[in-house]
Amino acid sequence: MAEEKKSQSKGMGPINPFTSKEPSRAPGERKKRSGAVSEYKKSLVEKQTLKRLYGLSEKQFKKYVLNALGKMGRIENVSDELIKYLEKRLDNVVFRLGLAKTRAMSRQMVNHSYFLVNGKPVNIPSYQVKKGDIITLKETKKKKPIFKDLLVELKKRETHTWLNLNKEKVEAKAVGEPSLAEVAPPVEISLIFEFYSR
Repeated sequence: MAEEKKSQSKGMGPINPFTSKEPSRAPGERKKRSGAVSEYKKSLVEKQTLKRLYGLSEKQFKKYVLNALGKMGRIENVSDELIKYLEKRLDNVVFRLGLAKTRAMSRQMVNHSYFLVNGKPVNIPSYQVKKGDIITLKETKKKKPIFKDLLVELKKRETHTWLNLNKEKVEAKAVGEPSLAEVAPPVEISLIFEFYSR
C-alpha cells in the first residue's frame, strides 16, 4: 500500500480523470484562450446579424457595403450611407409602413406587384425609393384577406420620419432620407466594414 502511494506521488500510478490536472503542453505550444472572441469572429457575427435582419443574400449585402465604402472620403458618414441603401429598398419601405408583418412577406408582395411607385407597378424588391416617390397599394389588392384589418393596424402604427403615410388612402410619400440614428441597428457597423476590408 505504501509502495502504491509512493508510485502515485511520483506520477507513475493510475490517474483519476476527474481530478487530474491537464497534461503538460509541448514546448512552444500556446494555450487556447477560453472565452476570448477573435476580431474576425466579432465582425463576422455583426455582418451576419445585419444581413439577416434585412433578409439579404451575401452577394446583395456585400454590394451595399462596398458601395458605401466606395464613398469614403466623399461623404461624412459611411455607416449612415449603408443604412440608407438598406432602408430605401422597396421591400423594407413596405415593411416600415406596416403593410407587411415581416420583410420576407413584403418582398413576396413586391415580387407579385402589389405596389405602385409614382403610379407605376414595381416588382423589384431592391428598388431604391427616392425622396418624392409615392408608394401606394393597388386597389385590387386591398380586397385580399391579408389586408382585412389593415386600416385598424395602421392607426396604431408610427412610421419613420422620412416616410409620410396617409393611412386612409394607404399611400405613402418619401419626404426625406432614412438616418442611422433613427434606425439604430443592433450592430457595430464599423466591424462590418472591417470584415469586408480584409
